[in-house]
Amino acid sequence: MNHEESMRQLLKQAVRPVKANAEPESDLWPAVLRRMDEHAAADIAAGSGWAWFDGALLVGLVVLGVSFPATIPLLLYYL
Repeated sequence: MNHEESMRQLLKQAVRPVKANAEPESDLWPAVLRRMDEHAAADIAAGSGWAWFDGALLVGLVVLGVSFPATIPLLLYYL
């Protein structure tokens, strides 16, 4: 038995076969929506939702626009 055959046998032993019409055991989407709602509620309760990094990016864009006005159309294009 060559190396490839032995690897194939090991993989067959380690991984269970997948059925042709395999369906997930449970629907994960309601759990995802619930977690998103929990995080959104926690963010609203924590404050305005603005982090310091958001403010720093805004200040950087304003400084860039004031220093180099020719970049304003470029920035607006990428928005």
